[in-house]
Amino acid sequence: MEFFQETLIVLGRIITILPLLLFITIYMGKRAIGELPIFDFLIILTLGSVAGADIADPSVQHFHTGAAIIAIGLLQKAVSKLKIKNRKIGRLLTFEPTIVIQDGKLIRQNLKSIQYSIDNILQMLREKGIFDLDDVETGIIESNGSLSVYKNAEKRAATSGDLGISHRSHGICVPVIMEGTIYEKVLQQYNVNQQWLKQKLQEKGVNNSNDVFYASINKNLDLHISLKNELPAGTPSLYH
Repeated sequence: MEFFQETLIVLGRIITILPLLLFITIYMGKRAIGELPIFDFLIILTLGSVAGADIADPSVQHFHTGAAIIAIGLLQKAVSKLKIKNRKIGRLLTFEPTIVIQDGKLIRQNLKSIQYSIDNILQMLREKGIFDLDDVETGIIESNGSLSVYKNAEKRAATSGDLGISHRSHGICVPVIMEGTIYEKVLQQYNVNQQWLKQKLQEKGVNNSNDVFYASINKNLDLHISLKNELPAGTPSLYH
């Protein structure tokens, strides 16, 4: 009998707590759900923890849970308004945007500062239909963790397809060096060897593969290089 009573209590809490959560999240606004900056992420996480504890443990006071959810929603709304009015407070509660690609070059120190790997960036570029770093003038990791890309002028202009001109694609760029490590299988795939790679690196003024943060190759045997300690000239500073 006690089991059924507790089950009914749990079901009753689900029925009452979910509409309250829905109301609070709608009240907090689209920004809190769509972008999830760090503070809003903590708010959503806390709301989930409070609601979950209330539903799972009948000993938790249901009224107190409702009051906590309303208070959390009001706090988020107040902080959001404060961030809009005071930019200094907004910067304290939100990550700054970080430039990770400039003029087709990966910026190693910026990637390390936000703990993103090369693989993270390459995946995010592929999701945007970009398979060659040379296509990117500036790449920015936004405060919500997404990647914004500003393409090179040539890529923003009318394409050869738009003009009715046939153009042979050079294919996707495949990593051949990652943080100084040479991928032998990639060299074999393109019918080249380390001697060829060494020569290409020397042509670009690189005498040691350990200095290379990232290098890629395409089917035309074009080699793209980003050095470990390279900071492209003209990299702008970005702030909210």
